[in-house]
Amino acid sequence: MQRFFLKNKTRIAFISGALIILAFLSKLLARFVGGHELLFTWAFQGPMIVASVIGAIPIFIQAFQALRLKVVSIDLLVTIAVTGAFIIRNFEEAAVVTFLFLFGAYLEQRTLNKTRNAIKALTEMAPESALRRNEEGDFVEVDVDDVDVGDILLVKTGAKVPVDAEVVSGEGSVNEAGITGESIPVGKETGSGVYAGTILENGTLQIRAQRVGEDTTFGQIIELVEEAQDSKSAAERFIDRFAKYYTPAVLLIAALVGLLTKNIELAITILVLGCPGALVIGVPVSNVAGIGNGAGHGVLLKGSEVVRDFSRLDTILFDKTGTLTVGDPSVAEKKFYTDHIEPTLDYLAAIERESDHPLAKAVLKDLGQRPLLEVGSTEVVKGAGIIAEVEGHKLAVGNANLMELEGISLTSEQLQDIKDFENRGSSLVLTAVDGRLKAIMGVRDKTRPGVKEDLQKLKRLGVKNLVMLSGDNQGTVDAIARELGLTKAYGNMLPEDKAAYVKRLINEEKQRVAFVGDGVNDSPSLALAHIGIAMGSGTDVAIETSDVVLMNSDFSRLPHALGLAKAISRNMTQNIVIAIGVVLILLSAVLFSDWMNMSIGMLVHEGSIMAVILNGMRLLRFKLRK
Repeated sequence: MQRFFLKNKTRIAFISGALIILAFLSKLLARFVGGHELLFTWAFQGPMIVASVIGAIPIFIQAFQALRLKVVSIDLLVTIAVTGAFIIRNFEEAAVVTFLFLFGAYLEQRTLNKTRNAIKALTEMAPESALRRNEEGDFVEVDVDDVDVGDILLVKTGAKVPVDAEVVSGEGSVNEAGITGESIPVGKETGSGVYAGTILENGTLQIRAQRVGEDTTFGQIIELVEEAQDSKSAAERFIDRFAKYYTPAVLLIAALVGLLTKNIELAITILVLGCPGALVIGVPVSNVAGIGNGAGHGVLLKGSEVVRDFSRLDTILFDKTGTLTVGDPSVAEKKFYTDHIEPTLDYLAAIERESDHPLAKAVLKDLGQRPLLEVGSTEVVKGAGIIAEVEGHKLAVGNANLMELEGISLTSEQLQDIKDFENRGSSLVLTAVDGRLKAIMGVRDKTRPGVKEDLQKLKRLGVKNLVMLSGDNQGTVDAIARELGLTKAYGNMLPEDKAAYVKRLINEEKQRVAFVGDGVNDSPSLALAHIGIAMGSGTDVAIETSDVVLMNSDFSRLPHALGLAKAISRNMTQNIVIAIGVVLILLSAVLFSDWMNMSIGMLVHEGSIMAVILNGMRLLRFKLRK
């Protein structure tokens, strides 16, 4: 029976509303017809009584269920108020209050559903099936949950990409708006990466599955957004505690007023007007709408607590490679100190094949095809380079620190060359064979297009300090800092140095710090900072330890993310002020004026709930002003 009434709350609200209209029409008719006073009295009061009773049932059920959990809810206040109005035979007030409460709940739910559409749209994008190649070479349709890493899949025009994968053949344009927020289709070819849930707008692709199920980027987005909705901010926790004590306090005040004034109707009116509905719902709706906006613009905010800290930042620290720069460096200059260049380059190629560092990839690309030589007794020197043996020769490949550690003496000419390379913004790859420096290569990485303008936007949003921390040499770091207009820049920093710097800013200088990075070596700093911001194409570890994720490593999303966090915080404050302000005005009116009654109070109360919901919904359309 309880389930029936709760399930049909909306229908009951509309039936109650129809009965109230019928009652008022009867009252209006009585004025024109005259006579039959008793008949018209019942024609007015009868529908009001029925409307009160049927409207109060679902409210009473909800109040009872809350009391079983030891929660004094808003429904209990309304139940007591309606019961009191019924006892003093004020059937009109009782009927109108129950109708407004139920109708307000209906409008509230309908409006809130709109804020959840951004999240619902994500789940609806989830692919359900895939075309997988079998042993005979044919493609057969299978459930997406049956796809394993390494499977070859076929994606046709108009179909959804089922998993995160690498294109092995074919070309086409993929709409990645649901993942990155970018509406322009992205061209894909052999070697390109594709995301689950994106749509192939034209062409045909064969792809090799790399991440499946919940491990896909799409799966992580849904999981993170759901976690974000379930988490509570400090403001929400405060309001929960406030409502827990506030509601019983209203009950006590109403009881005292009734005892002291002997005015039961005044006490009942205080119960109705004291309902903190707008206060309870105002902050959550801001969070849900804001997080939904972020998900639609390629920004994942991992929880409402993140929003609060993010909005108060005064310092942002950046890794260099892959964050401020494109992450695709190339050899820009080189100098040799031997007449036997080719053997040195063959040895260098053999060692760089052992590394996955971006500088190693740049060197290999420049060296081209080289003989495959065997590398023995490899030793990686953290933050410096590699020491290894190739064909009986001892090689040291790395930066100037490695040369110093290995005791390799450098001539004044070589030291000057190193200084000149650094001043021109090059990262150094020094190659020493059997204790003598043979070659220097200068590798440069281009800054991301538009990154300077994005950094200026961050400053306009109130970020005071923009600082770069890099393992690269100081000359390179300084050159990029000058180009981008950064506040400070520090080079030659190991992961532990970056983490120590983050700690110092937080503990000693009391700054609100965010760290932006994309690599495993950034994870300690991402975890230590108040806000860790990971580039979406970075490592899993970086994404897991971060608080904010910029999908597709789109740096331009960062100003939007910060602006959105500030907008959410402002919206929360506005909703709290609206909610508390309305309650204070209503209580003042009922105590110090004659025009306020339960019906008007309930109407204003429900209006305040709608006001905070609509105010929160504005965040769904938030865009950073140019």
